Amino acid sequence: MKSYFKLIAETVLFDGLPEHHINELLNIAREKEYNKNELIFSEGDEGNGFYINVEGMIKIFKLSAEGKEQILHIFGPGEPFGEVPVFSGQTFPANAESLSKCRALFFPRKSFINLITENPSIALNMLAVLSLRLRRFTIQVENLSLKEVPGRLAAHLLMLFHEQEKTDIINLNISKSQLASLLGTIPETLSRILRKMGDQSLIDVAGRKIKLLDIDGLEILAQTGRVGGF
Repeated sequence: MKSYFKLIAETVLFDGLPEHHINELLNIAREKEYNKNELIFSEGDEGNGFYINVEGMIKIFKLSAEGKEQILHIFGPGEPFGEVPVFSGQTFPANAESLSKCRALFFPRKSFINLITENPSIALNMLAVLSLRLRRFTIQVENLSLKEVPGRLAAHLLMLFHEQEKTDIINLNISKSQLASLLGTIPETLSRILRKMGDQSLIDVAGRKIKLLDIDGLEILAQTGRVGGF
């Protein structure tokens, strides 16, 4: 487990913690492996701990009564997931599934609660991360309920733009069908809108690489749902 010291030390949950706290976290962590498309936990399962992704991609999603999938998050290496029930002591609010062969570190809730009870400073970073997740959920709910798909896509690209320190080239780490699910639409609609945004010189799409050509135009589209031919 010592090989995971750097991963834990650099994850947003535990960034800045002293070495002895990282070692204490390593002592309670368990390594888990998952095959592609393997369910990690289901909505309603006991929230018996949280995870830090080590390798591969993991999606967090909900299913409607009709079986329609809505992706909420997609997490890559170094990102935590399933941490909300650690504090609430309730069940997982969504499903988690591996999109590829994955490895993750699992932190049992009981052991972790004992650890942060003795060392409250460990919990401060987690509160910051939960606040960021809440902000992203608020944006996502607003986008899905109040905006048409072009506005949702523009808002999502701008969010990635700001999170990547205003780099104008967005490298998607998910497929376009998964992006469509994240935005609450279907792949055909997403492809049509990407082409139209390209025609309007808002973006340039090359595979999973999207170059943002007109930030101001994207801001207008994200806020009003209208720009140029939209």
